[in-house]
Amino acid sequence: MRLIYGTLGAVALAVFVAGCGGSSYSAPAPTPTPTPTPSANTISIVGQQGNRSFNPNPATLSSDGKMLFSNADRVTHHIVANDGSWDTGDLAAGATSASLTISGTGTNYHCSIHPSMVGAVSGSSGVTPPCSGLYC
Repeated sequence: MRLIYGTLGAVALAVFVAGCGGSSYSAPAPTPTPTPTPSANTISIVGQQGNRSFNPNPATLSSDGKMLFSNADRVTHHIVANDGSWDTGDLAAGATSASLTISGTGTNYHCSIHPSMVGAVSGSSGVTPPCSGLYC
């Protein structure tokens, strides 16, 4: 009798375990987070690499003359126009500047913290302005 109950218990246990472990449920795949596409009037600060410190460089002035700087580097930067016409203020890592208005003729700029970081915004004609002075 014990043999029958033992055998039945073992079979019941095997059926129970098989029923629990054989699930066909799989967790749904996570929804990928889309990577934001920078707008045409955003210049990314990519690091201290001379005239390759900004992307794009030279940038093309948007039709409304507005530009933003987005700091993709790990350190603070402070971007200013060579002629002093605009200034981003300090931009911590990950920060984006307020909208800056740039003249239709374009401008050259640099990082006041890291003066070797230089860039240009081509004017509405598509021509990069000539650069002269300390930051060229």
